[in-house]
Amino acid sequence: MKAPREITPTTTLRTLALLIIFAFSSILSIAQQEKLMLHFDGGNGPGNGKNIVLIAGDDEYRSEEGLPMLAKILSTHHGFNTTVLFPIDPENNEVVPNYKSNIPGMEALEEADLAIILLRFRELPDEQMRYFDEFLKAGKPLLALRTSTHAFNYGKENTSPYAKYHWQSKSPGWEKGFGRKILGETWVAHHGHHAEEGTRALLDGIQAAAKNPILNGVKDIWAASDVYTVTNIGEDANVLIHGASTSGMTPESPINWEKSLMPVAWTKSYALEGGKMGRVFASTMGASVDLLSEDLRRLIVNATYWGLDMEPQIPEKANVSIVGTYEPTMFGFDNFREGMKVSDFE
Repeated sequence: MKAPREITPTTTLRTLALLIIFAFSSILSIAQQEKLMLHFDGGNGPGNGKNIVLIAGDDEYRSEEGLPMLAKILSTHHGFNTTVLFPIDPENNEVVPNYKSNIPGMEALEEADLAIILLRFRELPDEQMRYFDEFLKAGKPLLALRTSTHAFNYGKENTSPYAKYHWQSKSPGWEKGFGRKILGETWVAHHGHHAEEGTRALLDGIQAAAKNPILNGVKDIWAASDVYTVTNIGEDANVLIHGASTSGMTPESPINWEKSLMPVAWTKSYALEGGKMGRVFASTMGASVDLLSEDLRRLIVNATYWGLDMEPQIPEKANVSIVGTYEPTMFGFDNFREGMKVSDFE
């Protein structure tokens, strides 16, 4: 009969060490397999075969919640392939909206036919930013929401060739940065009283009378985010919707007629030096709670078709029903959900 193996302190420590190594290896393997971006294959629909990249990256208006929801609508109801990128803390692979220097997957823009962004004060490394710059040089269509007017914020000592994108840039030809050059406006001010006044959308009569297809089925938009000050969006801009400040934070709140109207959604063209001409749709609306408005979702879906030169295929009333559940967080700094993973938004 074989004598039982003697268990010594050395044996116990060796076994414990092996267990720790195994556990660490398992955790590392799981971390390496963690998703750093979302992808939804398009179903049947006019957008079949077209690729859309949605880039979330703001620390106030919960783009990490709103853009995945829009991606699902575009894929499920309209056939587009969609990819959603997020601000990721590389130490734990968590979605951290105020981590401003890392958005993995920017290379997806190489195959993108259109991009939708909601960014605020990002300072991305050159190896990520170059894909965005090349996207714009190619003249590809862009939809920019809410704080994208001030999407980038480079430090004074930053010598990046993309520092000209800074929202207060003084670089010749890039004065006021990405917002002014590409969208028509940078950050100016809150025209409405932030978090106390919302936005009531008023369709531009000329665009409505001309039956601009971007306005198909768009009748009633109220957004909880306030009206931004817009001073100069360029002569080639077509204002689709003006925004009136509402005296309160509900759709029933009356308009504050003491404040002037401001453009809150418009289209225009853009071009980088040596690049091709591209189409841009911009809106100062777009917070995750704003997107509870069915017609705001419809406006964005319609603008996607327009950006892709698919105006004849814009539905009279696009299906924008939410896929799954959607319970957006009210906007605010540092009120994002902690411990978020990309897979949470599948």
